[in-house]
Amino acid sequence: MRTLLFVLTLLPLAVAAETAYVTDTLQLGLHQAQDTSDRPFRNLDSGQEMEVLSRTTYYANVELPDGTRGYVKAGFLVDAKPAKLIVAETQAESDRLKQELEELRQSFAAPAATIDTLKQQTADLQARLDASEAAAANLGDENSGLRNRQAQYKNSMPLQWVGGAAVACLVGGFLLGLWWVDHRSRKRHGGIRIY
Repeated sequence: MRTLLFVLTLLPLAVAAETAYVTDTLQLGLHQAQDTSDRPFRNLDSGQEMEVLSRTTYYANVELPDGTRGYVKAGFLVDAKPAKLIVAETQAESDRLKQELEELRQSFAAPAATIDTLKQQTADLQARLDASEAAAANLGDENSGLRNRQAQYKNSMPLQWVGGAAVACLVGGFLLGLWWVDHRSRKRHGGIRIY
């Protein structure tokens, strides 16, 4: 019970807490007066690049890239780029690299499709090659069987030839027999056919 009461008393404190950050935005006034006692005629944002022409302990005479000259408080000048500029440059480089990556992806999309097509064609050709090899193996087996049969019946004649020769001999013998009977009959009867 005490624990529950303790948690309930700390709950409003947890809800009231929020996260906050210190801003890094700084505007530095550019003045005409050497001691910057006048009103600034231009405000310079954090990260503004400039060339220091002369410097004292507290003030610096500067020239901007556009040629504008004036005085600023030297305590706000640093040699290193502020984090704001580094982040902006890093973000710009990241955006450029993302764009370049997207362009590379698009440029490789067509070759990737060609590669996929070629892979499919290769798979189809491999399947056809496998089928052709299987058919060649079957034909080789069949050819081997035919050669074995040919060796087995090497000195024999085909049955059709033997049957054809037998029919030719029978017909030839019958006709020769008719001729012989006719010849003998004519010879016996003085060259006259009697049938």
